Amino acid sequence: MSDAEIIATGPVDPIVNEILRPFGKVAIAQDTSEESLVALVSDSVALIVRGVVPISGRVINSAKRLRVIGRTGAGYSNVDIAAATAKKIPVVYTPGANDRAVAEAAITMMLALSKRIVYWDQQLKAGNWQSRFNITNGDLDGSVLGIIGFGRIGQMLARLVRPFNMTVLAFDPFATTETAGELGVSLTDLDSLLGQSDFICIHAALTDQTLCLIDRDRLKRVKRGAFLVNLARGEIIESLDILHDALADGRLAGVGLDVFAPEPPDVNHPIFKFPNCLTAPHTLASTHGAMTRIFTSIAEDMAAVLSGRRPKYLVNSEALP
Repeated sequence: MSDAEIIATGPVDPIVNEILRPFGKVAIAQDTSEESLVALVSDSVALIVRGVVPISGRVINSAKRLRVIGRTGAGYSNVDIAAATAKKIPVVYTPGANDRAVAEAAITMMLALSKRIVYWDQQLKAGNWQSRFNITNGDLDGSVLGIIGFGRIGQMLARLVRPFNMTVLAFDPFATTETAGELGVSLTDLDSLLGQSDFICIHAALTDQTLCLIDRDRLKRVKRGAFLVNLARGEIIESLDILHDALADGRLAGVGLDVFAPEPPDVNHPIFKFPNCLTAPHTLASTHGAMTRIFTSIAEDMAAVLSGRRPKYLVNSEALP
């Protein structure tokens, strides 16, 4: 097995090579189209999936020797789990490794938007010192934060905003009042959250129930002047069009987006011309510490499977004896 190849759909940390060295060399796919992946994994023992590259049933079924798939991150909707399970291929992932990094990114977006960081930077560099008298900044202090999705990341965000003296609401059908109560958070329905929140942060997983959860009709129920931040999945919001319209009519005072559908997005979309639309290429959670934890976790779990041991974080337990 020492000469077997391990395919990765994107660059990996050196720790991955160290941990997986006994099982083969890690090769980075230069082309992640389905056709290319079919050829690349045909004789590979392991596949590391970075980002939202689709891993279809066709790709999985074309792999004659594939023994494990590793998905870096907490989401795995881009991997055909049913196809992997049918072939008895365990899929491992890394829940929790970047919870704090995502929560910190949410606070960064809220601060940057409410404090108009980009705007003031542009004004000063343009020599517009007097602009400081024209507009005032917003506050996190005393405002209402609505968290959509109250899992690990949502709960981490609730902990981190305590010093900001915010009232925190959360919407999550699976959250318990006990957990919410311990964090001083009030559980509510989605429409109430949208109507009361000054800041709305999306941290829900992408499921059939959350697909297009924020649509045009729901966006009309948002409190006028609210800020919306999405660090979860782009598909949870119906489209960039509805965000554009909400920014244009003032319903939303600002938007922060680190995720899109599709990725990468069409940067010619008019929403990207708004100075109060802050964006990042799905990278705000990719801190040094988070990525080290993610790559260590994924490599150790893949090594466990390849060694005949049970991994720590497994999506499809039925794929193992």
